[in-house]
Amino acid sequence: MAGLSRLDGKRALVIGGGGAGIGRSIVRACAAAGAAVVVVDVDGARAAEAADELRAAGHVAHALSADVRSLEQLEAMITGAAERLGGLDVLVTVVGGQVAFVPAVKLHEMADEDWDTVYDVNLRYVVRAVRHVLRLFLEQGTGGNIVSVGSVTGFMAAPKQAGYGAAKAGLYSLARTVAAEYAADDIRMNIVAGGAINTAVNANSSGEWVPEIPAGRFGTSEEMAAAAVYLASDDARYITGQQIVLDGGVSVRGPFPE
Repeated sequence: MAGLSRLDGKRALVIGGGGAGIGRSIVRACAAAGAAVVVVDVDGARAAEAADELRAAGHVAHALSADVRSLEQLEAMITGAAERLGGLDVLVTVVGGQVAFVPAVKLHEMADEDWDTVYDVNLRYVVRAVRHVLRLFLEQGTGGNIVSVGSVTGFMAAPKQAGYGAAKAGLYSLARTVAAEYAADDIRMNIVAGGAINTAVNANSSGEWVPEIPAGRFGTSEEMAAAAVYLASDDARYITGQQIVLDGGVSVRGPFPE
């Protein structure tokens, strides 16, 4: 299969790869592309299960558990991943969302503590992880790649998900700044922005949303993973500070009938 050696010899840390859906697909795709992988999940058993699956298929994989809301746990996890792999070349951040953490409500109904939770699990931890891994990349002196899972809500309206949309917009801004500040150090950061992706969170909405998608279907976790692997690979070495959008045409469709 073409492209399976895109990450040969690379050492990848995937934060949020233990469960099902996009994170697990990214873990599998990174390993299939040749990378040694550290899988991180807040649920240690899920992380271990994902790593066991990779090792059973002949890949190098380790599991770690951390709550991304804790600075101490986050930094210890990144340091631990580098120790297990002998360094890091790729960081992928997957953890995020709103409806899995707080209610979906209009902005005037959203509590401060819910806004803070959404910010913590979508942007604050990514900033902290990127900051720590940048120090590691600079110390190694061999460059590095950062890929974060974003969303079309970062540049489109996000009814009842204002906090989520604002955080994802910040994620894209962060990638552009990292690109401007660290491209000369051969460090890149890019975003994979998903639209309606067929995950457990969206399962109950599939029938409702499909008519609004020009492609006529949901995207898949595997398609998101393929984009993440591409951006993390040397095939994309001249791409930084950018956002690949996987939304089946939703964000470019006009309001006019055919």
